[in-house]
Amino acid sequence: MRLISFIEDGQVRAGALRSDNEVVDLHATDPAIPAEMLALLDGGAAMIDRVRAARGSGAGRALDAVRLTTPLRPRKALAIGLNYRDHAAETGQEIPRKPIVFYKVNTCITGPGAPIEKPAASDFVDWEGELVVVIGARGRHIATGDALRYVAGYMCGNDVSVRDWQRHAATWTMGKGFDTHGPIGPWIVTADEVDPSNLRIRTWVNGDLKQDSNTRELIFDVPSLIAYISTAMTLEPGDIIFTGTPSGVGVSRKPPEWLKAGDVVRVEIEGLGVLENPVEEEPR
Repeated sequence: MRLISFIEDGQVRAGALRSDNEVVDLHATDPAIPAEMLALLDGGAAMIDRVRAARGSGAGRALDAVRLTTPLRPRKALAIGLNYRDHAAETGQEIPRKPIVFYKVNTCITGPGAPIEKPAASDFVDWEGELVVVIGARGRHIATGDALRYVAGYMCGNDVSVRDWQRHAATWTMGKGFDTHGPIGPWIVTADEVDPSNLRIRTWVNGDLKQDSNTRELIFDVPSLIAYISTAMTLEPGDIIFTGTPSGVGVSRKPPEWLKAGDVVRVEIEGLGVLENPVEEEPR
């Protein structure tokens, strides 16, 4: 099942796709379903069951008649660095012994079709197509074998990175946290339909294929990441995890390639859809 958020009359609404081109407004169909995605996820498995029923019975509307927005505004947006062997190799760094976890601030999160801003402060803006995990249940000290039970679904993501700012300090927050530099979407595909261990992931810039890999190449897989992160902090419904990017990023190309205004970045993950965002100059 594909869950979306869309804007109608200035309000964000949670919906579900009934087909490739038909949307069901969940709250309008069943008022017990929250109108906002984060509250919907808070309802857990029982709420997802209500969503499935509403998706089958509600009145549909054309997908192209609504404006998609970011599927959810996460409570926490965590991300993993150097989590594909080929990416670690292309950057000349050793394979990590433990996951490299950093934080993407919530104001960087944006949705399908929304512009990625090329900031005035830097010309060194890079793409990173990634699988994004959406947490669906609260948990701490989660065992690896139980970890996938805590997942609500998966999305495409782009961990846009400002490389010179990323090197300002040992932590990466500034280089990873510029406004609009965390596109996610176009929707959440529920966990029952996804095997996160074997998904082809590709990134194009202006139609040129830049990244082409598979999540089986992850150094730390999704269950391992959930177990590791939950050792330190409670994971909550609506938290997201950017799981890392494969090789093919701009900084490692010879010569390096950087995003500029007018570019279009397209991330596609097998079974999860296509996330496409234009690049624009930061408003002055």
